[in-house]
Amino acid sequence: MPRVRLLLVIVLVAVSALAGPAAAAQEFRVLQLNLCHSGVNTSCFNGAATLQEANAVIAAKQPHVLSLNEICRNDLPQLAPAMGDGFSAFAPARRPDGTPVRCTNGDEYGNGLIFRSPAAGTVFSGQYATQDGGSEKRVYVCAEFADLVGCGTHLSTTGNVAMAQCKAAIALLRDRAVAGRQTFLAGDFNLKYAPLIGPDVQDCNAAPFFRKGDGSVQHVFAANLGYVRTEVTRMTYTDHPALLVVLTRP
Repeated sequence: MPRVRLLLVIVLVAVSALAGPAAAAQEFRVLQLNLCHSGVNTSCFNGAATLQEANAVIAAKQPHVLSLNEICRNDLPQLAPAMGDGFSAFAPARRPDGTPVRCTNGDEYGNGLIFRSPAAGTVFSGQYATQDGGSEKRVYVCAEFADLVGCGTHLSTTGNVAMAQCKAAIALLRDRAVAGRQTFLAGDFNLKYAPLIGPDVQDCNAAPFFRKGDGSVQHVFAANLGYVRTEVTRMTYTDHPALLVVLTRP
């Protein structure tokens, strides 16, 4: 081998050795649960057994963030220990007069987020402009951190209204995602992927987001995060399965 080429090979090997292996992406697990825990819908309400099962699923899946629908505000402290007593946020669904929807025990009813990290985020929430004619006005809840924005939501059971709400939720987050922020939106969208009848949840997606779902109405949209796999676990004490979407953070 010519001397110049040999020297070049030696230099390249030395530089590679100094640089070391590239940093591996970190897993980021999002667990979505609709717990039907208000007591209003008696067909799927199972009381304390629901929270016990939810805690078991959390322990098994070890999510970094938990997105919750159809819970009572005071369910959060009962689920927080399994999440390492991290940062949490809650937003009640609203009645037409603006007051919170209530569980049968009198507690506020709505959507929650629990992050495994104790770092405090900035919470923002709101009610969608488009609503159906029912007594529950649908809302979203979000927490924003220096390096991450995460939201949870539960949309209308009326298809065209749910689609409008879904598009509004994506639009709410899209500027952050386009700017390169790691962003996710999880929840029960009451929209399916490629249904035989009704709107397709994929039609509310917009780049740079991608979507992963449970084969039914629960989904996670994410941007500037990698994708690893989806796990769907049957649950006995609520009418929705557990949806785990395993992502990666750079």
